[in-house]
Amino acid sequence: MAEALRAGRVQRIWVAVGAHGVGELLAAAEAARVPAETVPRAELDRMSPTPDHQGVVAVVRARRGVSLTDLLPGSTLLVAAAGIEDPHNLGAIARSAEAAGAQGLIVPERRSVGITPVAERAAAGAFEHLPVATVVNMRQALEACKRAGLWVCAADPEGPQLAWEADLTARLVVVIGGEGHGLPRLVREACDIRVRLPMAGRVESFNASVAAGMLLYEIMRQRAVMTASAGRVDAPPTS
Repeated sequence: MAEALRAGRVQRIWVAVGAHGVGELLAAAEAARVPAETVPRAELDRMSPTPDHQGVVAVVRARRGVSLTDLLPGSTLLVAAAGIEDPHNLGAIARSAEAAGAQGLIVPERRSVGITPVAERAAAGAFEHLPVATVVNMRQALEACKRAGLWVCAADPEGPQLAWEADLTARLVVVIGGEGHGLPRLVREACDIRVRLPMAGRVESFNASVAAGMLLYEIMRQRAVMTASAGRVDAPPTS
């Protein structure tokens, strides 16, 4: 909510009597001239769409979406969530994407969870900084990304390469498949690269948001190494 306040989307706040750790939030609301009211917790329970409100409920203006066309120019890293059904996973993927410097998130209009209040909480403010493009057809969206000069790289337990064996320094769209079904066939066929993350245990695959975080940070690592190598200046010869 603090990020939504900074973005100017919060219109009004209600705080439960006796709520802890809300001092900074209330101060920020006052600075932003957003009305804040203290109410009994039972009333807040009735107002909140979920029981996990942590003592604060707010009226927030809807976030304005972007089109895929808006995202493509100049983007060097995008994330496509192909069929994520758990809002906690979608929020965590958005949080990792924003932390890794992605310029946007692509989500399908159908067969996927939307940007729900649960996803927003899991994202911890990432949606205030990460543009989200909702697309009708994910494969067509990935093909559009390819035409714009981005490579499409999927996290896939059956990928032919380990993540650190692939060159992930180019402009990329990182595709994360759904929790139960993985990558849809047509989406898999649209990918240029499919990489896997090694596993030493007995479970079949990583959680979708965990896989996204690890792959995104491998991309960050490779790009940091490339940047450091490009900036290195050889020492002058000694006489």
